[in-house]
Amino acid sequence: MARCEICGKTTSFGNKISHSHRVSGRIWRPNIQKVKAIIDGKSKKISVCTSCLQAGKVKKA
Repeated sequence: MARCEICGKTTSFGNKISHSHRVSGRIWRPNIQKVKAIIDGKSKKISVCTSCLQAGKVKKA
């Protein structure tokens, strides 16, 4: 599933509302990337959101 292993960001649910105010469900998914990162001194492939990558919370291998 779309889940960041650093911050735990997951899929959000809400409503899509048209101009005439008809309501239907919609989904917001985080931008998850598979990245080789250094964790506990070892290189490991993890799923990370791009906001964590940009913030420098992950040390890429």
